[in-house]
Amino acid sequence: MLRIELMDWNTARAEASRIRLAVFVEEQRVPPEIEMDDKDAACVHALAYAQGRAVGTGRLLPDGHIGRMAVLKENRSLGVGSAILERLVEEARRRGMKLVVLSAQTHALGFYRRHGFMVAGEVFEEAGIPHQEMRRMLNS
Repeated sequence: MLRIELMDWNTARAEASRIRLAVFVEEQRVPPEIEMDDKDAACVHALAYAQGRAVGTGRLLPDGHIGRMAVLKENRSLGVGSAILERLVEEARRRGMKLVVLSAQTHALGFYRRHGFMVAGEVFEEAGIPHQEMRRMLNS
């Protein structure tokens, strides 16, 4: 069974860092010095647990940006990313946000489209990986 918990950075740090380092730094070769940033402390973090183990993470910034969505390789295609994303969108709505924005890696555009996000702007490179901004309006 999959469980999504929201928490602050102090609570999420150990597990979220482990997952993000595995996905972004080890798999995608993102430099570790840009993966971890000073925005984490201001975010609400989601951790996904399967069989009692943290297997995915994401964060919601105070300005409505969703980011650092990562799921461990062996847990992909099991709905973990969808559950994290929808929980963060739900939290944004609960906080009164009318819009959520994210920078999607271009290979994941279809995933985000399936969750109601629309492309906004041109492709850009971040950490050597092509991205595109996506937005989703939130109903009350």
